[in-house]
Amino acid sequence: MDELDLLKKDWNKQPENKKLSVKEIYPMLHKKSSSIAKTLFYISVAELVFWILINTIPYFSSTNYRERLNSVFNEDALTGLTIFSYAVILLFIYLLFKSYKAVSVTDNAKKLMKSIIYTRKIIRYYVIYNLVMVFISSAIAIVYAINHDPKLANIHDFSDKQLAIFTVISIVIVGVFMIIIWLFYKLIYGLLLRRLNRNYKELEKLEV
Repeated sequence: MDELDLLKKDWNKQPENKKLSVKEIYPMLHKKSSSIAKTLFYISVAELVFWILINTIPYFSSTNYRERLNSVFNEDALTGLTIFSYAVILLFIYLLFKSYKAVSVTDNAKKLMKSIIYTRKIIRYYVIYNLVMVFISSAIAIVYAINHDPKLANIHDFSDKQLAIFTVISIVIVGVFMIIIWLFYKLIYGLLLRRLNRNYKELEKLEV
């Protein structure tokens, strides 16, 4: 049980001291919320670095990988898609940084509550964006495999039943991959967001 929980427990036992308890509890909620927002920002930066390494190291170290990408996209399209992807991620990082600064400097409970809501929305949209990109990337990979993988060279000769089976298998694979990514974000961001949401609820009680 941390110091904040101890204070809340004492607050419940001594309702006549509510004003004093609010003065003690709010700074702790503010500090914890600021710390969570800061951690979310650092995680997003680390994730950006991770994806840059994942995408650039194979591209520059493997001729085969580079040729496969160039067979799906022309060089300009690949460059444009890469710039767009990183620009969106940088935008989310900037928004999270703004959120962290807003949480850090506010001295008003209502403003802090608004900043918490804003932070939760950013993370939700960020996760949705990444899941959409996973879906698009998976679809492109399947199209590439159909057109270039020798094992699938006869797919155009498939019967309706074989084509249906292939489609179902492809959907299942993409679905499983997206679930894994979703669970990853649930694990990384979910715990922090639950703590942030708990702080929000405590602030609501202080406002009553």
